[in-house]
Formats: sequence, C-alpha cells, structure tokens
Amino acid sequence: MARERSTYRCQECGLAAPKPGTCPDCARVGTYVQLVEERVAPARGAAARPSLAATRPQPIGEIRVEAGGQRTSSGMAELDRVLGGGVVTGSLVLIGGDPGIGKSTLLLQVSRQLAERAGPVLYVSGEESAAQVKLRADRLGAAPSGLYFVAETDLQAVEAHVAALAPRFLIVDSIQTVFLPGLESAPGSVSQVRECGARLMALAKGRGIATFLVGHVTKEGAIAGPRVLEHLVDTVLYFEGEQHHAYRVLRAVKNRFGSTNEIGVFEMGARGLTEVRNPSGFFLAERPKDAAGSVVVACLEGTRPLLVEIQALVTPAGFGTPRRTVLGADYNRVCLLLAVLEKRVGFPLQSQDAFVNVAGGARASEPAADLGLVLAAASSYLDRPVRGDLVVVGEVGLAGEVRAVTGLEARLKEAAALGFAAAVVPQSSLGGVAGLALDVQGVGSVDEAVKVLLGP
Repeated sequence: MARERSTYRCQECGLAAPKPGTCPDCARVGTYVQLVEERVAPARGAAARPSLAATRPQPIGEIRVEAGGQRTSSGMAELDRVLGGGVVTGSLVLIGGDPGIGKSTLLLQVSRQLAERAGPVLYVSGEESAAQVKLRADRLGAAPSGLYFVAETDLQAVEAHVAALAPRFLIVDSIQTVFLPGLESAPGSVSQVRECGARLMALAKGRGIATFLVGHVTKEGAIAGPRVLEHLVDTVLYFEGEQHHAYRVLRAVKNRFGSTNEIGVFEMGARGLTEVRNPSGFFLAERPKDAAGSVVVACLEGTRPLLVEIQALVTPAGFGTPRRTVLGADYNRVCLLLAVLEKRVGFPLQSQDAFVNVAGGARASEPAADLGLVLAAASSYLDRPVRGDLVVVGEVGLAGEVRAVTGLEARLKEAAALGFAAAVVPQSSLGGVAGLALDVQGVGSVDEAVKVLLGP
C-alpha cells in the first residue's frame, strides 16, 4: 500500500520543497516565510479522460453569444461600471480588501438586487452563522424570496447545494475558509485555495453561474494565497478605503470583460453602502482656500473624469539628506518631477524636504497629473497660492516640456460642471478645447507655467 508523503509549501508564493525551512523565493525580496508541511496522498490510478464526443473544435464564427454579452445588471451602477457593464454569466469574480472594509456588506446588497432582478442567489458563508447574516440582512433591508443562505465550509457540500438549488449567482465568503476533505492541508493553505478555486471555476463555467469570491489580504495589501488564484479568475476587484473615512473605492486590477481603469465610489452608512454619483465633489469637499501647495488636477479613471486635489509641502531639510514622502502618487515619478523642477526652473530642491499627498485617499498615477504636481511643489516652495478656481492638466517631460494628454475635453467638461472658471493645459491641445465654458490657457513648458501662475 502506498504511503502518504510530506511536502513543505510556502503560503505566500506556493513554492513546494522537500524539506522544511524558509522560502528561498520570498527571501530574495526581503520576506522570510516559513514553509508549512502538507501531506500529499498518492494517486490512485489514472484520472478519467474526457470523452472526445463531449467537446469538439468549432469555427469561432459559429459560436453564438446572447444579446448584451450575457450581462445582468447588479442594480448598483458603480459596481456595473467597474465590472464593464454588468455581471457576466459564468464569470468568476474575486473581491479583496482589508478586514471590516465592507466586502460582505457590498455582496449582501448585490445579492438582494440580483435576487430581485434575475432569479435565485446562493450566499455561502464560512465565517458567519445564519443568525449573524440575518441580522445584517435586516439592517440592510435585504430579504427577497430569491436569496438563499447556507453556512458551510465543505466545498463538496456547497457543490451539492448548487446542484439542488440551481442558482444563477453564487457568492462564497470567503475562499480562504472553504476546503476539500480529500486534501490533508488546512483551510486557507495554498493547496486548498488553489484546488477550491479551480473547482469553483469549473462549476461557474460548466453551469453558467456567475460566482463572486471574497479573498483575504495580507499585510502588504495583496490577496492572500497563491498568485495563481488571481490568474484563475476572470476579474479581480479591490475594495479600498481609509480607516477614518466613510468612503470606499472599488477598483478593478484585472478584468477580462472590461477596462481595468474604472473605479466605483461608495459611502458607508448606517444602512450599508450607498453609491456616490459625484466623486469629484467628495475629493474636493474640504479643500482649503488660498493655501500654498494646493492644486486641482483632472484625472481620468477609465471613462470617468475625476478632479482631485494634489497637496505639496516643501520645507528646508533638517538633516543632510532631504526627505521625499509620497501618498497617492508614484514615488519615482514624483522624484523625477522634482528633479525637472530643480533643473529647468532653478529651484534648489536638493536642500528641501518634499511631502506630496493626494487628498481624500484618491490616487493620481497617470501622467496627466504631472503639471499639477510640479505646480503644487513650486507653489509651496514660493509660498504663493494658485487660484482656487483653476484646474491643471498636462504631462511633463524630462526636458521640461508640457505634453498633450488624452480625454482633455471630458476632463474640462467635468471641471466646468463643478464650477471651475479657468484651466491650464498643454499648448499643443488648445485647438481641441474651443467652445468650453472655461478660460483655457496653454503652456509649453514648466518654466512658463510657473511664471504664468505664480509670477516671476
């Protein structure tokens, strides 16, 4: 009789080794993760091969797709936007986020909408009892007849419930709590997460069930478990938010059915999550007046224009090496832009500490925010405020030139709708923004922009 053997596996990257110790792959990036023992049962004969009659190659032109791409509206416009237009039949969606951020609340509200709109929904929880979920459902008002709940962690039992109920939508909260009894490893281990994810993918594709998985995150903010889980699913969403703010942002970092640049904004309240239709107003709600170092830029998240406030604080360095601290923007790009400001305009920033923040927990990672960041740093250094009804758009090159950006008209229309009166844009883009209710001025270089807005 064949005996079980042991393997030692990293719970971060999935590396398997014959001996215990520290994962060598994770150690290369400065993370020391101990390998965990897992028992592997020997194979009991060859697995049954699928019949050749079950599937056959066919010309792609003969494949039929239902009208609308087999999408169903979730009832929440912000979620539909991030998903690319709605929930796709047979898709597998992974939602990650910090503990307590509102993942279960979001999915329970989505379950209510889907049950009312499109048929039965099965909500599987491995972390909460039926009474706990019922209390939340009563608070959220989520009690339609088509919403079913089961507290279960055995994936084989979940598959039996799916076969009996035949739901159109399945929610598993969370993937780290379900397990397969045939595997010796504990729930949440690499082997369990990988195998359970593969079984749920086969279930979703085979039965045409749109499936949502909740995933825990690590201290670094990545979804716990093997990276293969993110490659396995169709869509990966991150639910983010500041601990002391009521607003939440849903981002797509992978989406086979839509753009990965879209975001959805929600506000957490006593009765759950509500959609924020005007996120630009939220990001600018507490902007100070006539404050040096504050500039509003027009960013583009997918098809949605967003106005965000970039704040910069430039102050003499207290030590020999100046500090560079960045929140909400790319650190390396900020360092690059500060070097451009020093070289092309002549500001001695090598002796200055520079702190950059995108207010409200927003992000400004696209090149269109370059000019706003440079002007915010220059404004703080000179202690001269930029006018409050001005919005700035433009990419900055290493030669100090201001380059054109995409979607300029949509950005400026959003600024005009929020009451801004003027805009500074790249000189090369002036011809395409005629007729807007804004006083638009073009600049060709960083030096010119600083002189126009902050004086010589």
